[in-house]
Amino acid sequence: MTEEIYTAISFAPVQGFIEKSRKLRDLYGASGLLSYLAERLVEATPANCEVISPASINLQRGMPNRLLIRGDYPRNLVEQTLLQAWQRVLDQCRQWVETRLQDSFPRESYHWQEVWAKWGRYHWEIFWGHGDSIQAAMKDLETRKLRRDWVAVNWVGESSSLSGVDAIAWPGLGALNSNPGWSLSPPERQQMESFYEALAARLSSSNASNEDTVGRFLATNERLSVPELVKRLVTWPQLARELGISELESGFTDIHRNTRDGKGQWTGWFMGDGDHVGNYLQDQLTPMGDEAVQGFSRQMREWGQSFSQSLSRDRGRVVYAGGDDFLGVLYGQASDRPLPASQALEWLMGLNAQWQQHGHPITVSVGFVWVSPDVPQRDVLQHCRLAQKRAKHLGRDRVTIRIVFNSGQFVEWTCRWLDLDVLQRYCDRNGMGWGHNPNWAHIFTDWAELKARHAIPTRPNNAAGDNLAANLVAIEFFDLYFKGYGQRLTNNSAAILGSMDDPLALINWINGAIHTGWYLAA
Repeated sequence: MTEEIYTAISFAPVQGFIEKSRKLRDLYGASGLLSYLAERLVEATPANCEVISPASINLQRGMPNRLLIRGDYPRNLVEQTLLQAWQRVLDQCRQWVETRLQDSFPRESYHWQEVWAKWGRYHWEIFWGHGDSIQAAMKDLETRKLRRDWVAVNWVGESSSLSGVDAIAWPGLGALNSNPGWSLSPPERQQMESFYEALAARLSSSNASNEDTVGRFLATNERLSVPELVKRLVTWPQLARELGISELESGFTDIHRNTRDGKGQWTGWFMGDGDHVGNYLQDQLTPMGDEAVQGFSRQMREWGQSFSQSLSRDRGRVVYAGGDDFLGVLYGQASDRPLPASQALEWLMGLNAQWQQHGHPITVSVGFVWVSPDVPQRDVLQHCRLAQKRAKHLGRDRVTIRIVFNSGQFVEWTCRWLDLDVLQRYCDRNGMGWGHNPNWAHIFTDWAELKARHAIPTRPNNAAGDNLAANLVAIEFFDLYFKGYGQRLTNNSAAILGSMDDPLALINWINGAIHTGWYLAA
């Protein structure tokens, strides 16, 4: 009897590849490229193998980068398929640029071919595991991940302002000397500037104003590394069609978060991930057979497709929803019609119910960031990831809300999904509650006054009794504005606070709720 063989496959970097993005367009480009590469791996599966996950739903976007195969999918075939697909993308993008700009920059002016070739050889790291069961293959994959097989390249040249490490892509890049400490000569800098001006003009969007640097496909002052340029270019319709990468919807425009006239808008970014999905697969689904795992993959991908379609285009977009993780953004139609914070909060309150529509007993942890217009997109995504991580750390089945200001400072609140509706219970001194524009300044100023008078401590006291007394004062105060919730906090504090081990955890939870209500619900 022939022993059954399973193969588990993954590749990296994924999150870093997505997060190094300047615009919403780049996020879509990065997500589309990852889905494209995963699809190429699926299509190259040997004939004697069967793909268990990801399930096929005739949709490229949202394709997970982790594959589970029944059969022997050789590692060398995985590596060959992935690198050839990635190299094809690089070649198409490079040739597209060189062909479109040949009037300004003839072929002989380009010295960057070897730089592109290095990005093709060294950008991705491949992980591969084998076993006689799904569990064994996945365990082998995780074990092999501990032995890194990635080559770092010391890129020479002036660095992209986004990555701070990768060199700026321009025709003379490969002709530069090998001293990392050099700077461009005036003629070289002029050539770089001319290159980006010519490329921006060639990529100028027909529906974008000449003064609208946000709406442009490429702004003349941007300086991109090779992967940043590729992520931008694969969202160009013609290139996307030639490569077989999912195109953006017709009329796609970037978010006007920050504009020259200072009329930027606050936006809401959300990042979610299913809790203990690996355990669920191993303990619940795998014993039921491969069909159960395959069915789960199909249901999660169908949920992602439905979730992406559910967010109306005038309110926001889902960047990706692949498997059990997702990323998206809430925004207004324009800087003069921003999305009110209260509407973003209402949408967030319904997110957990949307998640449960996939029908499996899996909870979700989400990081939600309400951010001012001057915070760079890359920083926003890092805040999302840290907020999501905190929600998981404090017990999962939670959401962490961060309000991030231009300075990078933030306030945050982590609560169970079950407790998020506490903000709707607020009632001000005038008896006005949710739906009647309650005045959150009442609780905000009263809370600040209590802290100023040291009735509410900002750091733990040495005596445990003093901390207990402070908690009781905070609960009584909270109950004044959220009728009946004081008792809930008293009876369920351990479940509400999760693994928060600070002696002032309860006070900090209340403080976070008040600040979140002040900034989002007011």
